[in-house]
Amino acid sequence: MDELWATVGESPGLCAFLLTVISVILIIVTLPFSLFLCIKVVQEYERAVIFRLGRLVRGGAKGPGIFFIIPCIDSYCKVDLRTVSFDVPPQEILSKDSVTVAVDAVVYYRISNATVAVSNVEDYGRSTRLLAATTLRNVLGTRDLAQILSERESISHMMQSSLDEATDPWGVKVERVEIKDVRLPVQLQRAMAAEAEAAREARAKVIAAEGEQRASRALKEAADVIADTPAALQLRYLQTLNSIAAEKNSTIVFPIPMDLFKGFLKREEIASRAS
Repeated sequence: MDELWATVGESPGLCAFLLTVISVILIIVTLPFSLFLCIKVVQEYERAVIFRLGRLVRGGAKGPGIFFIIPCIDSYCKVDLRTVSFDVPPQEILSKDSVTVAVDAVVYYRISNATVAVSNVEDYGRSTRLLAATTLRNVLGTRDLAQILSERESISHMMQSSLDEATDPWGVKVERVEIKDVRLPVQLQRAMAAEAEAAREARAKVIAAEGEQRASRALKEAADVIADTPAALQLRYLQTLNSIAAEKNSTIVFPIPMDLFKGFLKREEIASRAS
């Protein structure tokens, strides 16, 4: 009988000792039918936390596989060790630059210590959900809108470390936190769209102005080459005629050499100087 109580944290009282003796006698008398109540099985992903007369049995959680209990004085609680995910409800958050946004997230956690999860917190699942919502509000409240939209990964890591530290005394391990969606007010979306459109138009005007500047420089260089080499102008005439003949066959162009007008131009220049 002392071996039965060796697994309990403190020595039992007289009443507890008597109840244990009676329970063992009933198990022995009702064999083999009592085995159906004494033998329990937990799955590979489960653990069983046993309480004997309200006291936690030493040795930690039992499982996986078969374990034994005393039906009259023992009670046990199964704990699932698999990873659990839940959605954090959308939170209305006022960012650092006074912009109201609605943000929701998803959290993944698992039980790292089944005994602590059962004995230290009433409902570890509900407590983790409430803490995740509060942490989401606290973390995003210190960021401005641009950081919330562009630094989701760093915000997720910060939330994961904060939640993991807070839930460690509950035997809960927060594995991952992801920001799902950031919803902005409709008016703010329109303002941001107008701002982005204005920025695109400004960039387009700058690019067009740079193109005009480069084109004018190229034309100036071409004019300098033609001025230094008169034959280049005649070649340009022939190239233009070739282009016109390929595109518009009905157009007739009569090229006139500029040398025919040099005499008239010189006379006008002499007359203007004489006057």
